Amino acid sequence: MSTYQKSKQEILEKWEVEPSSGLSDNEASNRLEQEGYNEIADKEKVPTWKLFLETFKDAMVVVLLIAAIVQLVLGEIIESLIIFIVILLNSVISVVQTKKAESSLEALRDMSAPEAKVIRNGTNQTIMARELVPGDIVLLEAGDYIPADGRLIEAESLKINEGMLTGESNAVDKMTEPITEEVSIGDQTNMVFSSSLVVNGRGTFVVTATGEKAKIGKIAEMIETAEAKETPLQRKLDDFSKKLGIVILLLCVLIFAVQVGRLFFSDADVDMTQAVLDALMFSVAIAVAAIPEALQSIVTIVLSVGTNKMAKQHAIIRRLPAVETLGSTSVICTDKTGTLTKNQMTVTEAYLPGVKDAFDGEKWTKAEQLLVQTAALCNDSYINEDNNEIGDPTEIALIRLANEQNEPYKALRENHSREAELPFDSDRKMMSTVHTINGERLMLIKGGPDVMLDRASYLLSGDEEQSLTDEWKTKLEEQNENYSRQALRVLAFGYKKLEEGQSISLDDEQDFTLIGFTAMMDPPRDAVYGSIKEAKKAGIKPVMITGDHKTTAEAIGRDIGLMGEDDFAVTGKELDNMSEQELTEKLEHISVYARVSPENKIRIVKAWQQKNQITAMTGDGVNDAPALKQADIGIGMGSGTDVAKDAAAMILTDDNFVSIVKAVSVGRTVFDNIKKSIAYLFAGNLGAIIAILFAVIMNWANPFTALQLLFINLVNDSLPAIALGMEKSEPNVMKRKPRKIDEGIFAGGTMRSVIIRGLLIGVAVIISHYIGLQHSEEMGVAMAFTTLILSRTLQTFPARSNVQTAFGAGFFENKYVLGAVLVGFVLYAITIMPFARDVFHIPGSFGWSEIAIATGLALASVVLMEVVKMFRNK
Repeated sequence: MSTYQKSKQEILEKWEVEPSSGLSDNEASNRLEQEGYNEIADKEKVPTWKLFLETFKDAMVVVLLIAAIVQLVLGEIIESLIIFIVILLNSVISVVQTKKAESSLEALRDMSAPEAKVIRNGTNQTIMARELVPGDIVLLEAGDYIPADGRLIEAESLKINEGMLTGESNAVDKMTEPITEEVSIGDQTNMVFSSSLVVNGRGTFVVTATGEKAKIGKIAEMIETAEAKETPLQRKLDDFSKKLGIVILLLCVLIFAVQVGRLFFSDADVDMTQAVLDALMFSVAIAVAAIPEALQSIVTIVLSVGTNKMAKQHAIIRRLPAVETLGSTSVICTDKTGTLTKNQMTVTEAYLPGVKDAFDGEKWTKAEQLLVQTAALCNDSYINEDNNEIGDPTEIALIRLANEQNEPYKALRENHSREAELPFDSDRKMMSTVHTINGERLMLIKGGPDVMLDRASYLLSGDEEQSLTDEWKTKLEEQNENYSRQALRVLAFGYKKLEEGQSISLDDEQDFTLIGFTAMMDPPRDAVYGSIKEAKKAGIKPVMITGDHKTTAEAIGRDIGLMGEDDFAVTGKELDNMSEQELTEKLEHISVYARVSPENKIRIVKAWQQKNQITAMTGDGVNDAPALKQADIGIGMGSGTDVAKDAAAMILTDDNFVSIVKAVSVGRTVFDNIKKSIAYLFAGNLGAIIAILFAVIMNWANPFTALQLLFINLVNDSLPAIALGMEKSEPNVMKRKPRKIDEGIFAGGTMRSVIIRGLLIGVAVIISHYIGLQHSEEMGVAMAFTTLILSRTLQTFPARSNVQTAFGAGFFENKYVLGAVLVGFVLYAITIMPFARDVFHIPGSFGWSEIAIATGLALASVVLMEVVKMFRNK
């Protein structure tokens, strides 16, 4: 039997404590030794040096290290130094990204109340909250943060905001009676939970769980054990780099073996030492040519560009790879309150007996006037000087109703001051206040419809009072049920005439006159309807996960189009009763989860991930943090807790589902652009590899020096690759289905483009190299280098799209590409200046005719790329 199902006496007996005296200091000390301090333990972190060393496990890094060491041994100091700098920079970037990550547990610890008011040794004391133990009697009043989990033994008008645990902003009315059935955390109204806030009343509770045994401690454990997911791009790049590193290493060994083998079978009189060194240089050239050294930095920059675009859509990216992950999202698990809805309780309908359309006429009936007056006066909420709404969301909706009906609540309160009151409590579900209105002293009453109908004896029909007949009562009950079916929150209003000077008691809340009902809800955001349609069109499944009641959540889900005909809603309790197989079978048709626990949320996310779906999860409370971390992309709310924000990869500043869908569009474009940048880099590298391999086969001289290749890879190619990251969205970017989780980074025609463009660049370089070799080996190197750098620079235009031609209407749309190509030409011009020729192995005889031949070959390769694209897309 759970704690909330037991009586107060059973709980007191279990913990061997009397409410009047509390624990003794000696007993508290013993329990502290057994249970430990009421705090969340520190998480052991991976040392920075270890993270740094782990970056060198990458296969491509290993190949580059070998190449750098070979260069060093051969005396090529500049080339080896450049490679070492590149490796170190990439390692530093990787460590910084990792260290930015998890601060969720620190934020969780910061939420803990520093002190607690307890009864010990028969006296009231204030102690450090970390010293609380099970069995302590804790005193609560409005404004207190609850320092531990516990069972209430006293509750006077006690209301507690548990939004950080349940996700719901409405304060919970608390009571002390046992709850017989099994319920979720949101319905455990006789329990209190650590780090929630007392907003009204007073109470006393027995501590039943502290530290990591409390709900918040269990959430901390889930945060710690939740798997931080690698993004699809990270997984694909890691996988590709391992395979590429192995292939390059084998290729280097093979080329070296072929070159050395030729020496042994050759009759020519050659310097063996120099020949072996030349063979080593060929191998190093292959390694340097094949590995895009600037890839990691370029991907980081392109992702950063994406973060700026997303910031304009109210999405702040905390971890760069999240930009790309969002673009591949296939399931969005979203909260209801504030994300799909406005988080603003609003009166949507009013039902007044005898009034056809409430508040639509030019002249109000007495019933309409009294309803607005009761809504504003029998009400404790207010709007402060900073225009912040303070109080219960339901009561705030009522003062907003008065303001909207041109009856400002402040003016009503100034003209009709409160003379007496009977505060609301959860047992009787009513509130009453006394005011003088139009010379009459009235007790204004509001409360739950069922209670009010049972106690009312009269009815105000328009302007006339009459008896509340059974016929009228049936009509009112039917209206209340109709509102409830629509998941509307209903309040009833009434009044009772008092004698001058008459005091009031609870007994006076009988035989009053019923005015009517208001029905309210937290309405959906206006733009949500269109965003849900857009998400579904893009192949994304939106799922609502909320702490609200099932009826309310389902009604909202159907209204906004989130739920299809075959979809249904389940509660957290129903989910707990499902086996893994049953959940797997039903998962795709469950669109709404209500009254869920943190454990439920993680289970839902994992269930989608087991179906190989990229899952996004929104959240704002502490209860959301574990699932935010477990999800492929956690989306925190700007108005949420620091714990949720720290566990998230992205934060929505406007808490709006619409912004998520817009950010998905940006994410898809960013991924497309990253693929364009990667394809651009690898196509150029493939062209260089083809030229080198052809030279090996034909026993020609090496067409490039390592420094030339490093210059192209690190300097010349960087700007065009970054510029491609600025491309606008491809047509129909949000009409495509999300890419599959196992889809390779070169899928969707990208590999074909890399091979075609690489072959054409390679052929152009081979022809140029051959022409140059007719003059000298040095001229062959200069010609090959020139053709390679120009063809790779001009390749930027075909790389802009696999579908559209480069020289169409959108040629001037991306000014960054035009600028990058221009800078590429300037950079090449520097290499053939007199002061740089020796560094880049450009002979003095290399002139305008050679440049013209190399330029012509480079242009021919680019034109052919566009011709192939046109035929391929026909």
